[in-house]
Amino acid sequence: MAHDFELYDLRVTVTAIEGRSVCSMQVGDYFELTESSKLRIPDGKHFCVYALSAVLPLLAAKQRQLAANDWLERDSLIACPDPEERLIMKIERIQKRAMNSDDLT
Repeated sequence: MAHDFELYDLRVTVTAIEGRSVCSMQVGDYFELTESSKLRIPDGKHFCVYALSAVLPLLAAKQRQLAANDWLERDSLIACPDPEERLIMKIERIQKRAMNSDDLT
């Protein structure tokens, strides 16, 4: 089977909460995006849907290798939209994965 392209698996981790934690998240909480589209949250944990909504639009781009001077290649911090919470998340690439476009929709 030929591999058409490569994508990164990602981890999004809460790195700071500068306000009050309304959604019970804690620094160190995370989720992973693997195999192109599989969202994984550790057993017994949760991830706030509003924090997730802030980071979702950036994940497809961060899965790909971008030009070195592209702002999204350099920047990896995202803020939750709740101004009371001021929750900060970091997107990290954790593994490069060979993918076949025939396996995806």
